[in-house]
Amino acid sequence: MSTTDVQLTAGSCERLQFANPQDASVFESPHTIQFLSIKKVNTANPNSNAPVDRYRIIISDGVHFIQAMLATQLNELVQNNSIGKHTVAVVERATCNYVQEKRLIVVLELRVVAHLPDKIGDPQQLGPDSKRALDSASVTPAPQSVATSGPSTSTKTAPAKPATTGPQRGVYPIEGLSPYQNNWTIKARVTQKSEMKQWSNAQGEGKLFNVTFMDDSGEIRATAFNLVADDLYPKLEEGKVYYVSKARVGLAKKKFSNIPNDYELSLERNTEIEECHETTNLPTIKYNFVPLNGLDALAKDAICDVIGVVKDVGEVGTITSRSNNRQISKRDLTLVDKSAYSVRMTLWGKQAEQFKVEPESIIAFKGVRVGDFNGRNLSMTSASTMQVNPDIEECFTLRGWYDSQGQTQTFQAQSSNNLGGTSLGFRRDEARTLEDVKQAGFGQSDKPDYFSTRATIIHIKDDNIAYPACPTQGCNKKVIEEADGWRCEKCEKVFEAPEYRYIMSMMVADHTGKAWFQGFNEVGVTVYGMSANDLVQIKNNDHAQYKAIQYHAACNTYNFSCRAKEDEFNGVRRVRFGISRLAKVDYKEEAGYLRDLLYSSWAR
Repeated sequence: MSTTDVQLTAGSCERLQFANPQDASVFESPHTIQFLSIKKVNTANPNSNAPVDRYRIIISDGVHFIQAMLATQLNELVQNNSIGKHTVAVVERATCNYVQEKRLIVVLELRVVAHLPDKIGDPQQLGPDSKRALDSASVTPAPQSVATSGPSTSTKTAPAKPATTGPQRGVYPIEGLSPYQNNWTIKARVTQKSEMKQWSNAQGEGKLFNVTFMDDSGEIRATAFNLVADDLYPKLEEGKVYYVSKARVGLAKKKFSNIPNDYELSLERNTEIEECHETTNLPTIKYNFVPLNGLDALAKDAICDVIGVVKDVGEVGTITSRSNNRQISKRDLTLVDKSAYSVRMTLWGKQAEQFKVEPESIIAFKGVRVGDFNGRNLSMTSASTMQVNPDIEECFTLRGWYDSQGQTQTFQAQSSNNLGGTSLGFRRDEARTLEDVKQAGFGQSDKPDYFSTRATIIHIKDDNIAYPACPTQGCNKKVIEEADGWRCEKCEKVFEAPEYRYIMSMMVADHTGKAWFQGFNEVGVTVYGMSANDLVQIKNNDHAQYKAIQYHAACNTYNFSCRAKEDEFNGVRRVRFGISRLAKVDYKEEAGYLRDLLYSSWAR
């Protein structure tokens, strides 16, 4: 496609630059424009655990060009090269704001049309002398200059002064809030509301609760304490939309929240919250769903959105918290989706106790945490939300699939019990050599590091290949042999015989070096092709056969997904490499990958 094949919307830059901030006919109408420049201008607060990049753009309508900003939910379009210099797109929704007395357009939604080699026309910068700049009395005057220095380097816009109360009030996008402005109002939906919690520290004690507000530009967390919490708690309900103003904006405490925003709100005594009774232009919950077979691409503790059919609902159980020795309720659900995978989703506390959803319902989960115990699993957090049978396209598609074929389909569990059948979890395009892993210092930070590698087993320690475990499902604790049987101290039961489980230490090698890897039961089943019970019986009864099995288990090459973490043993600190998953190399699959690589853009 050439530049002559694309028609930009004439006058779009002029209309966007000088329209009244509340003029929906401009900001919610489509504008076909071209990107002349896309530049990452900053990153989020350095104290944040989840930095959020910001992109400044220059857009052209072929005659004029203006500066604008991408809303952070569109960052992925830049990062995956869906948009770039000279891309033509339709801006379907935008808003406006002010930074240092300059009007700035924030693009909220867009649709890519074409990627062109050159710019269209000879656009000129739209300056303040444009014929429309002073032509309309409806243009909101710019406020006083807003400081942009401070603890965070993120560019946060300062919108025009909102109108007075009532349905026509001026509304700011959550994306534009910062500590450097006071006179704002947001119209946002409560997507999550926590229980009232008690807190105590050296300064005293009290109570608090959190809510998550969301509009079309983003999300922000808000917290109320003590008397304010008592006053506001009954006024806020999940799912409803509110006008919120006169709250204090401060830096987000990332260790308490997974919301992708540099800032958070403190609800104070003079904070105003009014329910919005409008029926149009209300913010809706935005999801970025990950298919269940894609969970292996996410790191442990990552936050994601998923949607699935509830295949099974477990009973409410309890566990004892290690931190405070309290009993916590839990309930496990089994979710399935069109990828033919299933995953365990865990609910906690009152969510687990009050869950009344029937099996085969569809639930959309937002902000759930990824775990890696016995394979990939998911769990709700205090900031997670779920919608049962939501009115969204993904739900209708999933319902149609499940009713027509999913009910009778078999599903592969996202569990390490399936290690032997697939190279699931192995990231071929990110695989590292053993020398790369050591040089990168994996495992030497506070948090574990995850990596993929391909290596060959050259030796397995066989002096302590398995341990006697409790046969109770889900226990796996070591049992002690006594006169009357094998005793599990956790279950407080005595069993006639234990169930042996592998505990393996093996040396692996590739063309760059060697390393010791550790693995547990599922790893041993894959390597030996039999249960630990069977192997221990062979070891006790036929030493020659046992040695032959050990011989054939070595010298096999596997794709490994590993976890590196430093620990201390006998006063010596060392990095341990634990095997999360492994699978024998499928040479047909590898050949196909190399063939596809030769035809990819990488090989051109």
